[in-house]
Amino acid sequence: MAERSFVQEVEQLKVPAGTVFRGEGILAVTKALLEAGVGYVTGYQGSPISHLMDVLSDAQPILKELGVYFEPAASEAAAAAALSASVNYPVRGAVTWKSTVGTNVASDALANLSSGGVMGGALIIVGEDYGEGSSIMQERTHAFAMKSQMWLLDPQPNLPAIVKAVHDGFELSEASNTPVMLELRIRSCHLHGSFVTQENRRPAFTLKQALENPVRDVNRIVLPPASFLHEKEKIHERWPAAVKFIQERQLNEFHDGDGIDDVGIIMLGGMTNNTLRALMQLDLADLFGQSRVPLYILNVAYPLVEEEVLRFCQGKKAVLMIEEGQPDYHEQHLNTILGRQGVRCAVHGKDVLPMGGDYTVDVLRKGLRAFFQQNRPDLLEKKTSVTVSRRKEEAPAAPGLTQEERAAQEAQLAAEAAAEVPEIAAAIGKMLPPRPPGLCVGCPERPIFSAYKLVEEELGVHHVSSDIGCHLFQIMPPFNIGATTMGYGLGASSASAFSAGEQLGAAKKAVAFMGDGGFWHNGLTSGIGNAVFNRQNNVFVIVDNNYSAATGGQDIPSSRNTNPNRSTMHPIERAVRGVGVTWVRLVDRTYDVDRMKQALHDALTSTEPGPKVVIAQSECMLNRQRREKPQKALAVKQGERVLKERFGVDASVCSGDHACMRLSGCPSLTLAPSGDALKPDPVASVDEDCVACGHCGEVADAAVLCPSFYKAHKVNNPTGWDRWLAGVRKSAVGWLQARRGRQRERQQLYAPTIDEVRA
Repeated sequence: MAERSFVQEVEQLKVPAGTVFRGEGILAVTKALLEAGVGYVTGYQGSPISHLMDVLSDAQPILKELGVYFEPAASEAAAAAALSASVNYPVRGAVTWKSTVGTNVASDALANLSSGGVMGGALIIVGEDYGEGSSIMQERTHAFAMKSQMWLLDPQPNLPAIVKAVHDGFELSEASNTPVMLELRIRSCHLHGSFVTQENRRPAFTLKQALENPVRDVNRIVLPPASFLHEKEKIHERWPAAVKFIQERQLNEFHDGDGIDDVGIIMLGGMTNNTLRALMQLDLADLFGQSRVPLYILNVAYPLVEEEVLRFCQGKKAVLMIEEGQPDYHEQHLNTILGRQGVRCAVHGKDVLPMGGDYTVDVLRKGLRAFFQQNRPDLLEKKTSVTVSRRKEEAPAAPGLTQEERAAQEAQLAAEAAAEVPEIAAAIGKMLPPRPPGLCVGCPERPIFSAYKLVEEELGVHHVSSDIGCHLFQIMPPFNIGATTMGYGLGASSASAFSAGEQLGAAKKAVAFMGDGGFWHNGLTSGIGNAVFNRQNNVFVIVDNNYSAATGGQDIPSSRNTNPNRSTMHPIERAVRGVGVTWVRLVDRTYDVDRMKQALHDALTSTEPGPKVVIAQSECMLNRQRREKPQKALAVKQGERVLKERFGVDASVCSGDHACMRLSGCPSLTLAPSGDALKPDPVASVDEDCVACGHCGEVADAAVLCPSFYKAHKVNNPTGWDRWLAGVRKSAVGWLQARRGRQRERQQLYAPTIDEVRA
């Protein structure tokens, strides 16, 4: 079960040539792959490219009909290795993953693939997770492309350009016998638009043909002496072939501008929309993307074509290179090309733009303004922005001003308007509350960390190595657990060095967390198997929520539901015991905080040698809700009896200590007025987002907190018995309330007055 179903959308993949295809960027990529005659596709899910794997999975009937093989790989390394099918056979293959973390995992296979080269087109579609929407370290794919001499496409963020890049990528790969990387930035993956389709093509050369007619070429294998010749081949054959293809097909774009020829802007294709928007705000481009300033758009981010660079920079006194992130690869390369040819053209870039960070429209506007102020200040004189117009209305020009005085006043208004922007942004930043990442409402991982905090109170603080996944939110308040995270499935390996604690006589064990997705990706061998082999004494907690939840809820080997295309229901416990772990505790309901706490306590205090593994198992609440809500809604609509649970807090009992929040952190647990004048502090309250997981009540019980939590049942389409029982309960409660009211009246009637008390 994935985060989103594309079963209906993939039907568009069948439309005939000439149809206007409308949809999301990910769907467009899938359609382009089919149009290009791809023979096999594989990959590993991860934002911002996860949906591509989901689309391909939902489109399997269409892929099979065309003779295209698809499989979700165990890891990015496994996906990259699959491209070896294109080394000896003219079959087109595509892989996809999240970059740069996925590229790092796949680096060994990619380096070998690039060294030997390919015969069929090999396309690596990476989700470039850089900028303000990113969830990883801030690095770029460009460095890997340069290191391994793989060509890198960075198309403009619109569907026709993205679709064209898929076609161009395969052809460039085949023309230069080199794998090609196609990076899709965050915005490109999720934008919507339209393009005109081509006909879907069956693979020109199939995997069946390859199997029936096996071929081997020892010169393609990365082994001396062939491996020494691969580098020369890259430089003297593949690079010139790639440059020739880029020039002949005009993959990069030139825009002459409007009467301005002494300055220009060079930008990566993915930066086009934001750059044009920033130019428009400076009145140097219009709403339709027509720039007054000459532009050189690099849809091919690597390699740079020297002849094109010289052609654009010749006769210009300055150009601005727009590339996100650091190091400034393109800026350095431009200076090298111009310096070698003796072209006098100043290259600006990181001197007017930030070295790192997301190049938003506001950031680019400031950088462009600084560039033009240094090289063509006259281009900034015309100002027609809304802010300036408003200021003109507020401070109209005084009568009798000369033309020079009026121009000076308008320039002053423009300067004041520009100065307002950061002030407004700062003011908004102060008004908006911070929104740190956190676990979802009802997440089954929350009680694991609540239990761990309770154990921590008894046994003290331990070193904790964290891992990539939803469970990494344990590092945030209120849990504040975890000291490091080194990579997907590497939580156990991150604690390896602390195994020396036993040899050194340390009284405490190290603790490591990993998820079920990370376990199958990398953790079983590099983490658990390694711990057994080295006789580590650490404690490993495997968070098993039934899916690769952090990447969108895809099935994995241990998923406990039937998948028609994959083999599931392979227990993690069996795999762990299979590599030699003897101390294993399985908690099959993580919401049982007492039981979870006991398992963690036993693991940390056990004297048995070898690694201790606690498997904390409960289904991801998001996927559970996606499955159950439609079922319950349909049942209610059909008149069936449906029971819904809700939790609440009795304000009269709640002490206002809020310890439940400090041990839970559930977003549905909030504050509300007590309603009692003698209790001025707010009390705990459960809002409408509650999914009745029961964690708040369980943790209150396990931590011996106040008994203010209660559970209520809402019955849809009640039976006669339900109505009769509700009536009895209502009568009983009413009688008790009336009796309590009479008791209060008697207490007030016989209560002494103040004068009597004084007497």
